[in-house]
Amino acid sequence: MRCPFCAHDDSQVKDSRPTEDNTAIRRRRQCEGCGARFTTFERVQLRDIVVVKTDGKREPFDRAKIERSVALACRKRGLEQERIDQLVSGIQRQIETLSDEIASDRIGAMVMDGLRQLDSVAYIRFASVYRDFSEARDFEEFASSVRDVGKS
Repeated sequence: MRCPFCAHDDSQVKDSRPTEDNTAIRRRRQCEGCGARFTTFERVQLRDIVVVKTDGKREPFDRAKIERSVALACRKRGLEQERIDQLVSGIQRQIETLSDEIASDRIGAMVMDGLRQLDSVAYIRFASVYRDFSEARDFEEFASSVRDVGKS
């Protein structure tokens, strides 16, 4: 494993353990070049998945993109990292069981559904980017629909 600090090619595993939800192995490593320590995660990947973007372009599925989007939506919400990781892992499992290709808007809908159940503010934050809100009225209309769902 290449060191993220000095780019040395060799590192030594100091500790390995499963994550809380048992979907990955967490490895603490130490660079043999500079001595820096860093963490890596090893996850099962069932197959190579291609994401079809709205403009027709195709690119490999990247879990990290979902992780970044969800983390940004959940920022400063006081949610446990374990719950966020479970959400992302659940979305990834859904994607892997569907097919070898998936539309990007379908992934966005899965994230929306997951965030809706996790935290309403994170849900609205993600929706504001995903649905490209351009005016305050867009937020108001969407937020009122979220309130209506919560009442039923």
